[in-house]
Amino acid sequence: MVEAVLFDLDGTFADTAPDLGAAVNHVRALHDLPPLPIEAIRPQASHGSRGLLKLGMGVEPGTQNYDEARDAFLQHYEAHICDRTKLFPGMAALIAELERHELPWGIVTNKPHRYTVPLMEKLGYAKRAACLVSGDTCARSKPHPMPLLHAAELMGVSPESCLYLGDDLRDMEAAQAAGMMGIIAAYGYIDPAADLATWPAAARVPTPFALLRYIQS
Repeated sequence: MVEAVLFDLDGTFADTAPDLGAAVNHVRALHDLPPLPIEAIRPQASHGSRGLLKLGMGVEPGTQNYDEARDAFLQHYEAHICDRTKLFPGMAALIAELERHELPWGIVTNKPHRYTVPLMEKLGYAKRAACLVSGDTCARSKPHPMPLLHAAELMGVSPESCLYLGDDLRDMEAAQAAGMMGIIAAYGYIDPAADLATWPAAARVPTPFALLRYIQS
C-alpha cells in the first residue's frame, strides 16, 4: 500500500526548462552566440548547470572558463528562477487528490537547497510539501538512495511504502536502491535515445495524473 509519494523536481514536478534554458542562453549571449532552441535544451534540463553548460558552451568542470560560465548561469537563473516555470499539466490536480486522501508528498531533487526552496515557494507548494530534500541536504545525492531514505524518515513512513516519480535513470536507480517503487515520468526531460525498458522502474506514466492508478492499486 502506498503511504507517501515523492517527486523529482526538474522535469517531473515542474517544467523548469524555460528558465534553465534562458540562463544558458544568457551565457551564450555573453559570448555572442545565438540562443539554443528549447527543444535542444529540454533533454538536458534535468542535469542542471553542468549538463546545460556542456550543451550550450562545450565546457565541463575543470575545463577553461567553466567556473566563469557557471557563475553567470547561476546568477541569471537565481534572479529569474520562476519567470516561466510552471507545474506540468495534471500535477496540480494530482497533488490536490493526494491531499484530499491525506497522503503526504514531498520533493527529492539534486537541485541545491539554495534554488529548491525559493522555486517551491514561488510555485506555492513549499509549505504544502511534507519534505523538501535537495541535492545538498544529505552527504550523498541521487543515484545514491540516501536522499530518498531521508525523505521517508522525515515523513515517518517506510521506504517500501513510498512511490517515487522521476524522469532520469538516476531517479530509478535511487528508488531501487532505497527499496521504493520507481515510476518513470515519461512526459519529462528524457533523451529520445534513452532505452526506458532498461531502467529499473516498476512502470511509466504519460502524465502526472496517471500516477493515481498506481497509488490506488
